Amino acid sequence: MNFITDEQVQKFREDGYLVLEGFLSPEECDALRKRMAEIVDSMDVPPHCRVQFSTDHDEQLKSQGNAEYFLTSGDKIHFFFETGVFNSKGDFIVPKQHSLNKIGHALHAYEPLYKNVTYSPMVQNLAKKLDLKCPVVLQSMYIFKQPGIGGEVMPHQDATFLHTEPLGRVIGLWIPLEDATPENGCLWFIPGSHRNGITRRMVRTPKGTFPLTDFIGRERTYDEDQFVPAPVKKGGLVLIHGEVVHRSAQNTSDRSRHVYAFHIMESEGTSWNPENWLQPTPELPFPSLYTQSCVP
Repeated sequence: MNFITDEQVQKFREDGYLVLEGFLSPEECDALRKRMAEIVDSMDVPPHCRVQFSTDHDEQLKSQGNAEYFLTSGDKIHFFFETGVFNSKGDFIVPKQHSLNKIGHALHAYEPLYKNVTYSPMVQNLAKKLDLKCPVVLQSMYIFKQPGIGGEVMPHQDATFLHTEPLGRVIGLWIPLEDATPENGCLWFIPGSHRNGITRRMVRTPKGTFPLTDFIGRERTYDEDQFVPAPVKKGGLVLIHGEVVHRSAQNTSDRSRHVYAFHIMESEGTSWNPENWLQPTPELPFPSLYTQSCVP
């Protein structure tokens, strides 16, 4: 069951990203969205966990509670909200279904529908086609990109947040459950930028210090004209090399852009950085992607 051709593998290696159509059926996408709507309807989020998610580091870490909630989400299902969805008392001022930026980071471990997608034969065969010997699943998330308020994601490289030695061992799989267009916030890439390394890393700070994370280095400045849009239809798949520069604009349209995304890592010959925000836990070690686990 080869979902990707040799020519497409080569294009991924050249560009650092690849758009593939027809990964999931419309019915599978609808089922994932329906289950997520149920999760959101039933969520009971304590006031101190009502975190506005932002890709801006200072906004993420305004309080120690917010930072701890983020850092402890790797083996749990936590809720991250858009700006302006709570009043001063912490009560919703928009419907729950329209309040969230994303939910992460362990849907692949605890939610059967998302687990089935993550470990599907098509994903396993895709990884084998990419010559991954011992891939593990790092994290997963559901991204809402709400109509009108879905926030901008600034240019970045996933390796800034998911750092390995050597670099280039992390791949993102980004599955739109609705059409992703330039109007509602599709991804934009700088082709070939995965060959330039990284200049910034997000790291945990020493215990007992605040903020709980910080950045080493600075993000490069990018020319807007270098970015190429990557629209993709509902049920498609975008492969994302860990070092490729990408971004998405704010969703100013009246349509959402729901996505299920997860990251895998080639663990053979790879060291996971102990300073990364995301760390395996006894409750959830990074699980093998393949049905038969391997020894890295």
